[in-house]
Parts: sequence; C-alpha cells; structure tokens
Amino acid sequence: MIKLERAICIFDLEATGTNVLEDRIVDICILRREPDGTETVFSSLVNPGVPIPPESTAIHHITDEMVAGSPRLSDLAPKILEAFKDADLSGFNAAKYDIPLLTAEFKRFGAEWPEAGKRVVDSFTIFQRKERRDLTAAYKFYCGKDMAGAHRAEADVRATAEILWAQIERYTDLPKDVAGIEAWCNQIDPSRVDVEGKFVWKNGEAAFGFGNKHKGKTIREVVRADRGYFAWMIEKGNFSPDVVRICREALEGKFPEKKA
Repeated sequence: MIKLERAICIFDLEATGTNVLEDRIVDICILRREPDGTETVFSSLVNPGVPIPPESTAIHHITDEMVAGSPRLSDLAPKILEAFKDADLSGFNAAKYDIPLLTAEFKRFGAEWPEAGKRVVDSFTIFQRKERRDLTAAYKFYCGKDMAGAHRAEADVRATAEILWAQIERYTDLPKDVAGIEAWCNQIDPSRVDVEGKFVWKNGEAAFGFGNKHKGKTIREVVRADRGYFAWMIEKGNFSPDVVRICREALEGKFPEKKA
C-alpha cells in the first residue's frame, strides 16, 4: 500500500469534449484517502450551461436532460475545494487533462484552482512507463515466451504471426476474417472525424482537435478565416491521407458530415 504523508485525492472528470480550455465539466468524482486509510467520496453531475454534443454523450452517456437540474460548477466549488484541501492529487491522465480542465473552469467563473504545493501522481504515466508496448512485450503477454533475436526481420515476423494467431484465439469477440478484423482495427472513435483525431465532432460539425492556433474551431470557420492553414497541412507531408483529403475537400467547400 502506498505510504501517505497527507491525504491524496483520486479524481475524474467527464466533459462536453476534450478541449481543456473550452469544454465544460458535466460530471465530477473525488475519492479522498486519508493517511489512516479512511476514504470519503464526493460525486456530482454538473450543469455545464451549454448543450452536451451528441458525440460526447456517446462516450460518457450523460445527456442534457440528466444535468438540467444539477448544480453549476461554481455552486460546487466550495465542496470541491474542501475535498482537495491539504491533499495531493491523482488520476488517470490527470496531469494532461483533468487538472488543466478544472483549472480553466475555475478561472472561467473567477475562482483560483489551488495547484501550488500539490503533488500529482498520474497512474497513466506509471502505466506507460512500466508496461512496455513493444513486440517483445506482446510476445511474452500473448504467447508466454521470451523472444530471441528481436529486431531481426525473420524473428520479428515469426513472433508477429504467433501473436496474431494468439490474439484471434484469446479474444472471442474479434472477427474471424481478414476483412472483419481490418474494419475492427480501423474503426473510428465516435468523437473523431478521422482515425488520428486531428479533427473531432463538435455539436455535429467537424472541428480542429489539435494545435494552439485553431483547436476547437470548426473546419468551416477556419476555411473562411485562414485558408492558408489547410494548404500548410496538405503540403507539410506528415498528416495522414485521410486528413489531407478532408483539408482538400474543405478548400473546395465540402465539409465532413456526421452519420446518424
């Protein structure tokens, strides 16, 4: 068990989207563990004051109707601050998502989120660093064998083949034909317009999901204001063919349409 010098708060947020500067919190839960092991939980739906995009509801299943009678975040601020008082923080990807989102939300209604002095333990970072995601690790996980001759083409190919056969056997819900597996591998997150997530759905329209310049703006908006940005994306050469196609079509006045 982790040794605690003071309380630690493990928390999670659900929101109207993934833009930590613009999106709004719709659900919050804070589990506070004291050094003696006792735990308290604070949990509440939050009225964001804006419609929840259908693509976000598809992920967390929270609807406008569910939050209509819930308190605003500003109303919950005293309880949230009390829960976090004199405590360190933890969450899954909290450092890059939950903490910046909560900070932006507090700033929006004129309050200060007291980050100073709080240590952050991010379980997502631990996961990334401790659980390798290379061929050798996959071979050990799926086939139960230590890999010899890694990074030689034939050894890598034989291991990859064994891994694939083992995956098909392990995951009974996977399709059993190549076409089906390809479709499964390439299925797009419902919040994304393209596989990479460079563009995301926002209130039914395709919007930028990356970068500081246009993140959160719709493709339609950016085409009107900064056509050169699309030309730059097309010419840069490190975007996927799918993203480049979307950019070319946008310059022609054709915009992605969200399927029902």
